[in-house]
This record gives sequence, structure tokens and C-alpha cells, in this order.
Amino acid sequence: MADDPENLTPRYLRRLDEKLDRLIDDIGDLKARATAVEEGLAGVNRRIDRLENRMDRIERRLNLQEA
Repeated sequence: MADDPENLTPRYLRRLDEKLDRLIDDIGDLKARATAVEEGLAGVNRRIDRLENRMDRIERRLNLQEA
């Protein structure tokens, strides 16, 4: 009688709990990776902004900007 419902329920609950734990770990990893991507993108945006400012100054000095 190892397969009666009383014995199966805790087994299935343990399996679900293990799967949920793995899912929680995976989501934590994804959140960390998404944060790293966002930080990297913010750095790229800062560099682009600085380059735009430098280009504006160069254009002004060379009188290349339109009125």
C-alpha cells in the first residue's frame, strides 16, 4: 500500500516545493542579470551624452552649427 493517497500527497508536495525553490533561485539570478544589464546601459547612455556634448562644442568652434 505504498501508493495510497495518504503517501502520495506529501511526496507530490515535496516535489512541488523543490521545483518552487529552483524557480525562486532562477528568478533571483534573472533579476541580478537584468540589473547588470540596466547598469551597463546607463553607462553607455552617459558616454553617448558626453560625446554629444563634445560634438556640439566642436561644431560651435568650427561654426558648423545651423542657426
